[in-house]
Amino acid sequence: MLKALATATAILAAESSHVQAQTDLTAYADANGYIDVQALTCAALAGTWQGDADRLTTWYSGWYNGLAKKHYFNIARSKELEHEVIVYCKANPQIRIIEAIDVMLKQEKHKAAFK
Repeated sequence: MLKALATATAILAAESSHVQAQTDLTAYADANGYIDVQALTCAALAGTWQGDADRLTTWYSGWYNGLAKKHYFNIARSKELEHEVIVYCKANPQIRIIEAIDVMLKQEKHKAAFK
C-alpha cells in the first residue's frame, strides 16, 4: 500500500511539473491599464487564460482588418487563425505576437494562391 502511494505521488508530481500557471493580461499593462500590443510576446499569449487569449486575438483581428479596410468578420476563420497563432506562439515564445500573426497571414495567402 505504501509503495503504491509513493508511486502515485511520484506520478502526480511528474505530471504537475508540466503545468504552467496562467498569467492575467493585466500583468502586462502599464499604470494606466494599457498594453503595448506591438511589444507583447508570444509567451504572454500562450501563457494567459483562454478568455484573455480570445480577447487579445479578437483585438488583433480588428486591428489588422482596420488596416486593410475590411469590414467583414468570418467567425470560423477567426477561430482557426487564433488557434494557429497560439500553436505557433507556444513553439516560438520569444517572438512578438504581431510577428506570429504576420507569419500565419502569409501562410494563409500562400495556401490560397495554390487553390
